[in-house]
Amino acid sequence: MAGKNMIIAQSGGPSSAINASVAGAVARAMADDKIDRVLGAINGMQGFLEKKIIDVSAQMRTTDDFELLVHTPAQALGSSRYKLPRDSEEIYEKVLNILKEYNVGYFFYNGGNDSMDTVSRLAAFFKKRGEDIVAVGIPKTIDNDLVETDHTPGFGSAARYVAASVAEVYLDTIVYPIPAVTVVEIMGRNAGWLTAASVLARRSGIKAPHLIYLPEVIFDPEDFIARTRQLLESERQIVIAVSEGIRLADGSYLADTGAAEDMFGHKTLGGVASTLETMIKERIKIEKLKTRAIQFSTLQRAAAHMASDTDLRESYECGYRAVEAALQGVTDVMITIRRASDEPYLTSYAASPLSGIANKEKKIPIEWISKDGVDVTEEMVRYLTPLVRGDATEKMRGGLPEFFKFDTSEFVDPKRLR
Repeated sequence: MAGKNMIIAQSGGPSSAINASVAGAVARAMADDKIDRVLGAINGMQGFLEKKIIDVSAQMRTTDDFELLVHTPAQALGSSRYKLPRDSEEIYEKVLNILKEYNVGYFFYNGGNDSMDTVSRLAAFFKKRGEDIVAVGIPKTIDNDLVETDHTPGFGSAARYVAASVAEVYLDTIVYPIPAVTVVEIMGRNAGWLTAASVLARRSGIKAPHLIYLPEVIFDPEDFIARTRQLLESERQIVIAVSEGIRLADGSYLADTGAAEDMFGHKTLGGVASTLETMIKERIKIEKLKTRAIQFSTLQRAAAHMASDTDLRESYECGYRAVEAALQGVTDVMITIRRASDEPYLTSYAASPLSGIANKEKKIPIEWISKDGVDVTEEMVRYLTPLVRGDATEKMRGGLPEFFKFDTSEFVDPKRLR
């Protein structure tokens, strides 16, 4: 496949580490003469289908460019929520024709579960048509819910932000002598990994979070009020960490907004902290009780100042290994991280078939959740601890971080790639 180009795109929600994967992939590709140009699709598959394609290799000129991209949060190539339809041969033909037009032999998609489904579908289509195009998935999701991998790039940095922020919320609330309950809402639709990471706040005298509520455990409003009331008898100020996706016994989300689903069929969630705060106000009558609902929202996704160096290094490595696998002709796979030990923290990488990954979801093992359902075990703490380590040093200018930005003012003319 000598002289072919590669293309990379990003999808799903942003993170502090996803651009590090792009940097790793581009660095490996530019070092091999099997790959001519490195192209990037702006705004995922949606931008790809609109031929919003830039020459990434022409814009990555120095080691400083790569270093800056590694430490830039969000998605430098943009994202989309576009979902490839299963039964539209016309769309798949269009994808194939665009790849041929741009002389692409290597396709990489950097994202979460739905992105891996896209890669798998394209790989199957290319195989069916007898096309010599490889498709490889590069993992990314702060939700940490991809199967076959110990964890996902983006999760460690988001976990670090959550743990540090919960500790800071606790320190803020205990400065006053009045009783207080603070409910912190953390992302996690069906898997509570990120909310579970709040447990790492418990150090240096920090007692928070006092309760942890995960989507893996049925939420009981009566038990919630009883536990909160009981805690207030011994702790004047408490902090509760709760996943946005906690469900009631009937399977409904506590914070279902009733909004329309997105293109991936996901319900829009939000407001669980406010719902619980209102419940506490109405049900717990303590003089001068102060309540507060805090929603981290998008802040937890792309907080570069709290990025874990471990996370950035592994994200870079996943991108690098994805290109290595593709150059060996491996297709329809995702790069996965395998953990050998917690202490010392040792990992390896593999290219795992997407047939065992796409459309599957990894939840917290029930044995890592306390028997009462409102805390996590020491095994969870051991799992989380290595992922948040290491200070990722941002490049600063004038006291503020400096970020990398691709020039998207002009798209590639495919005729000039020949």
